Amino acid sequence: MRTSLIDNDALKLLINIKHTANKQEPSLVVSQQTQYNHDYNEQGYFVVRDYLSADEISSLRNVILKFHQLWQQDNAQFYQEEAFNSSLITGSQYLAYDDRLALFNFIGSKKLMQLIDAVIPATPAFMNTQLFFNPVNPQLKDFWHRDCQYDYDIEGQKKVIKETQVLHLRVPLFDELGMELVPGTHKRWDNEEEYNVRQEIEGKLSSDDLSTGHKIPLSAGDILVFSADMIHRGLYGLDRLALDILIFDSVGNYVDYVDDDCLPEQSMIEHIEDPRLFINTFDLKKMSNHELADAT
Repeated sequence: MRTSLIDNDALKLLINIKHTANKQEPSLVVSQQTQYNHDYNEQGYFVVRDYLSADEISSLRNVILKFHQLWQQDNAQFYQEEAFNSSLITGSQYLAYDDRLALFNFIGSKKLMQLIDAVIPATPAFMNTQLFFNPVNPQLKDFWHRDCQYDYDIEGQKKVIKETQVLHLRVPLFDELGMELVPGTHKRWDNEEEYNVRQEIEGKLSSDDLSTGHKIPLSAGDILVFSADMIHRGLYGLDRLALDILIFDSVGNYVDYVDDDCLPEQSMIEHIEDPRLFINTFDLKKMSNHELADAT
């Protein structure tokens, strides 16, 4: 339901985003984007330190904590026994209209779009949001994976890492141990050690250390951009609470993964600084619906 007055936390987030969006010179932005693109193509990731101000992080954290507290109440047993993340943060179940608009404005801000455009300059589209936290259950260990392994068999995974593009934008809300990535695996297949660990064969566990792993500690204010299909794992510990934004290249067939409730309402679009991500997703959904209608 839309509130009559803008929530204070949502208003602060909107103000902070707009206040900091245009501080950089255009030539500097282009130079940085070129470097980000190079780093991503070579390694499968790049990290930008202190990209968000303390005020931006504080306002974002306040909105996210509202979601997290309500989600925990509704998923108490799952949270205690199995959970290490939640999703659909921008949906209407736990956040009011103005908090959702503030999140959409954060995702569609010029600051974040500069990072996204560095990797997917043509038609990036919004997929989902997730929230990562420490599991309550001490038996749950941080584990190596490629996101595509949950939807594709081995041959499909080999094809996906060559043909499609899905990005994570990881935004830590507190200082944390961060992520461990295997550089270059966004373009290459596993070596024997990596495959055995990820698949848990030959006596290996997916939580075993990899000799090729590279740890990236993250602080509040940093943003890590990395390929969803490279070998990676989150590192549990400290006050881990990180917003994760999933973006995909429109040429990839991922629109069916997008929950309609997680997209902005039409009345929100005109208030989002750069709504391209969401407009592209809406367009893909329309095309998919037309194709389904034609098929029937």
